[in-house]
Amino acid sequence: MTTQSMARTATLPNGATSSSRLKRVVSSMMIGLRPMIVGYWLVMTGSFLIGGLISQLIGGGLDHSIWDYGTQSPKYFSSAIGITLAPALFNLLIAHGVTRRMFSVAAGIILTGAAAATALLWVVAYQVERVIYDWAGLTQTLANPHLFTKTSQVGLIFAEFFLLIIAHEAAGWLIGISFYRFGFWKGLLLLPLGILPAAAAELLLVAQWLAEALRSTGYHRPPLAIGVPGVLAVSALGLYFGYLMLRPMALKPAKG
Repeated sequence: MTTQSMARTATLPNGATSSSRLKRVVSSMMIGLRPMIVGYWLVMTGSFLIGGLISQLIGGGLDHSIWDYGTQSPKYFSSAIGITLAPALFNLLIAHGVTRRMFSVAAGIILTGAAAATALLWVVAYQVERVIYDWAGLTQTLANPHLFTKTSQVGLIFAEFFLLIIAHEAAGWLIGISFYRFGFWKGLLLLPLGILPAAAAELLLVAQWLAEALRSTGYHRPPLAIGVPGVLAVSALGLYFGYLMLRPMALKPAKG
């Protein structure tokens, strides 16, 4: 065995290939973010369950989907997840030998998986609520405009929430890295660039609370054949530009 091959073997002990390292990085990120994510969803589902019961008892019946009133919350929480990733985990993982590229790829996997899981949860929640409303003889009227017009349109529900959430996560990723690398004032100047993926998603999908405001200006949603790939493209670019900002960044010394 040559010296060069021995050196290569020494850098990847115990069969630790790039793919296995990536799995470990993704797992580490999930462990770090798990309390934040689980805590949020416990509060979210608990609040709407209790809120629905109170509305049922006090109001004597419901004429709107209770779950639909919470559509804004997961977008902004997802932005917070994106903002948190680099400041919370970058120093720790890079100091343990994780490359910046692998960190960014793992972050992309985490954010995409979180968006898919959240969209799936929203699909399931609407279906459970629909069954309960039908059983109780209630009307599941939607409080907000959506890509879907009824909650049986599972594919459109999933698409809407996945696209909006991944775009807001990409925006949070850019914002978090901008402030983390450049500090408060430069990060503030870069804020318009950071929110671009989220703004593009809102303009391309025209759904939920901002839809009425946009429609009042005469603006209408472009065809989904344009909107869906457009949101995916700006979200992917947001994640990639975050990596470009991380690539030359040195480790920051611990405070305190």
